[in-house]
Amino acid sequence: MQKLSLKYGCNPNQSSAQVYMKQNQELPFTVLNGTPGYINLLDALNAFQLVRELQAATGKPAATSFKHVSPAGAAIATDMSDTLKKIYYVDDLVLSPLASAYACARGADRMSSYGDFVALSACCDESTARVLQREVSDGIIAPAYTPEALDILKKKKKGKYCILQIDPLYTPQVIEQKDVFGITFEQERNQVKLTASVLQNRPTQNKEIPLTAQQDLLIALITLKYTQSNSVCYVKDGMTIGVGAGQQSRIHCTRLAGNKADIWWLRQHPMVMALPFREDIKRADRDNAIDIYISPDQEDLLVDGIWQALFTQRPPVLEQADKKAWLMKLQGVSLGSDAFFPFGDNVERAYRSGVAYIAQAGGSIRDDHVIATCDKYGIAMACTGIRLFHH
Repeated sequence: MQKLSLKYGCNPNQSSAQVYMKQNQELPFTVLNGTPGYINLLDALNAFQLVRELQAATGKPAATSFKHVSPAGAAIATDMSDTLKKIYYVDDLVLSPLASAYACARGADRMSSYGDFVALSACCDESTARVLQREVSDGIIAPAYTPEALDILKKKKKGKYCILQIDPLYTPQVIEQKDVFGITFEQERNQVKLTASVLQNRPTQNKEIPLTAQQDLLIALITLKYTQSNSVCYVKDGMTIGVGAGQQSRIHCTRLAGNKADIWWLRQHPMVMALPFREDIKRADRDNAIDIYISPDQEDLLVDGIWQALFTQRPPVLEQADKKAWLMKLQGVSLGSDAFFPFGDNVERAYRSGVAYIAQAGGSIRDDHVIATCDKYGIAMACTGIRLFHH
């Protein structure tokens, strides 16, 4: 039986960490470079399942950026606008379809993606490796690598970047187990197939969900299938723009993901894109400054001594009225929820971030209130009848 020893478990005090297959099988992945940790592998194996399902559902290469066993972002290959290329820092690169998918997955929530574990659904090419080369990342898992991509990635983190290659045909056992407090839990793996067929029950007055929105809803649902619950996901144009994970209250999921979607949109405001950063300011510091600039704490950034360290000149104030007017331009967003909406307040909050299409399980005793709230705003909602809790 093949065993892979790990440096430690979730924390340094948790020693004797290893991974192995119980039926004397070989591990379905190979370590090509670096030393994976316990959490790295949890991220990698969940992330690869997500991108494999995204590619199967859409027919397009997919990528995800994982942090602490939940996706910070996920996307399929897309034709990126010049604006997105600029705010994702890839406007100087020639992007392959797979590279565009990772750039969008990484760009969805750049603060959370810092130090991510990456999963790709297809062979990692040189273009994708070039995008990764300039980002702070802990590792990657993919079914294959071109020699050029492998050479680039092996130089990351002073040669210690974790590179895993997984068998794309690997299929795990139907029954899965895990131990908690010395007690073994056993269940059937969540093998539900998420296709357009799950979007056919539309109880709202507006029943029109165009094909592009159906694809976005499927991206949201597949992303949620591998996101720690409770969770809500906002998607636009083939990419997540806000993931709210691991909240005890669903309205908090909706608010968290909605706030991230708002930040994603505000980053595209002309005043934000024109911020006069000094050339020596690193990307992570730029991202942090941008988040503060578009937040209610903006004045903290513009005091003397702070802005001089970041900008060549003092930026103008982005007024609250300007932000509100810009946010009203965000339209056509799709939202997925991993379980039913218990109250219409989730729909109210989602609408403020441009949501026009919703997919949720349905089955709440207050479904009528949720439907009425959707009808109030002309939102088309599909009730899938499928819960997607993930723990």
